[in-house]
Amino acid sequence: MPVKRVMIGLLGTKLDMGLDPGRWDGWRPSVSLFQHEDLLFDRCELLSDGKFAKLHEQVAEDVRLVSPETEVRRHVVDFGRDPWDLASVYAGLHDWARAYPFDPEREEYWVHITTGTHIMQISLFLLVEAGYLPGKLIQTSPRLSERKSSPVGRYAVIDLDLSKYDALSTRFARDAVETTDFLKSGIATRNASFNRLIDRIEQVALRSHAPILLCGPTGAGKSHLARRIFDLRKQRGGLRGGFVEMNCATLRGDTAASALFGHVRGSFTGAQKDRPGLLREADGGLLFLDEIGELGEDEQAMLLRALEDKTFLPVGSDKPVSSDFQLIAGTNRDLRESVASGRFREDLLARIHLWTFELPALRQRREDIAPNLDFELDRHARANGKQVSFNKEARQAFLKFAEAPDTAWSGNFRDLNAAITRMATLAPRGRIRVEEVEEEIERLRESWRRPGSTTDVVGEIPLDGLLEEDIDPFDRVQLAHVVSVCRRSRTMSEAGRELFSVSRQKRTVTNDADRLKKYLAKFGLDFERCRK
Repeated sequence: MPVKRVMIGLLGTKLDMGLDPGRWDGWRPSVSLFQHEDLLFDRCELLSDGKFAKLHEQVAEDVRLVSPETEVRRHVVDFGRDPWDLASVYAGLHDWARAYPFDPEREEYWVHITTGTHIMQISLFLLVEAGYLPGKLIQTSPRLSERKSSPVGRYAVIDLDLSKYDALSTRFARDAVETTDFLKSGIATRNASFNRLIDRIEQVALRSHAPILLCGPTGAGKSHLARRIFDLRKQRGGLRGGFVEMNCATLRGDTAASALFGHVRGSFTGAQKDRPGLLREADGGLLFLDEIGELGEDEQAMLLRALEDKTFLPVGSDKPVSSDFQLIAGTNRDLRESVASGRFREDLLARIHLWTFELPALRQRREDIAPNLDFELDRHARANGKQVSFNKEARQAFLKFAEAPDTAWSGNFRDLNAAITRMATLAPRGRIRVEEVEEEIERLRESWRRPGSTTDVVGEIPLDGLLEEDIDPFDRVQLAHVVSVCRRSRTMSEAGRELFSVSRQKRTVTNDADRLKKYLAKFGLDFERCRK
């Protein structure tokens, strides 16, 4: 069965005017659309306000005259009192579209956007773009400036499937690269899983106002990424307010609720004037609460209400205040464990868990150390007004150490930033030599040693008490490293990503946790036993 063509259009109360015989001498968009020999329609759905019934009937009859094979159906749409009011016009067209029995498998739809007020045309465009009107846009126009010179005119089809336009697709691809590059601060990261993570964060940041939860170890870059997300949103016009940041680990006692939600004068000793609080300061903007797992129980309950209702009570007040902000939360804890132990509210976790992203530790992204090294040098130069660089041998020596599998980087990017700052400060005449690198390596190793230990954090650990029987020295060295990674990782997936960071890039399907589980099982171990 052939697919039927259906035209959906608005009655043009100005351009379609004319009840006398002279109306055929001029260009009328709704009628001329059906005078094109290469553009045949089986049905026309003609929409108008009820007060133009006479003109509506005349135009419908004229369409039947020029295109007898076209069935014309008249529809009355309630546009409200003002045809220039977007809310009422869009609502009227939206209601009509929701009630219309579309059948895309048997019919092909075209939406005429030449007639009606500009608000009506915009509303039709939005409805097509959102999929409520599942069709293509078509626009008509007279051939010459004098409309009476050609009653037929011309038409142009606007297909909103932008993937069909090569030039636009190229532009979109370039824009996407620039956006993710912005979130990465221009660092040419090489880790495939991290790049995919940033791609997803970019999509969510520009399309959703829901809370975002950034997980990962201390120093993984949660605060820096939250700031970049804000800058991106601000740049794209999505936010009118500012960026407000607080580390929840610094909030203690009675001052915690006051800092977040504000207080009124006299609500407690020392409250000599009103305080707006961070949530009100973030109105229209972005609030970043780092280490959200450290919030007290009362503050968690108040934050949940603020997220759900956009209102909260300042300390000592019985009048709720409102604030419309987007929340980005950061944590180095496994909040599911905190819920299980009663330290974190399950309903709050459910509210902020919609978009959760796990930022990997630096040791899980060793291939990204080199580009981050250059970024830190550039940042140091901007901050101090002095360019510093490595000589060739020094750079090779530092990267050999930094990228080695047994280098801890327990402080993650904070350790890397501190190391670059120290070497750049001590470098004679702006050149970091092997001497500065060797001194810094020793300093880092010393900072990673545990009190009372003679080995590095990642050095071999005793396996006594873990194994039921002795194993070969070869297996003992390997297993000791695996156990040490498990002990400093929060989850088995995190440990697996670090242990198999090289080989996982070559596999299409990765299940690092299962791979680690099977390895430990060979020795009668599991992840929890290793951590204890």
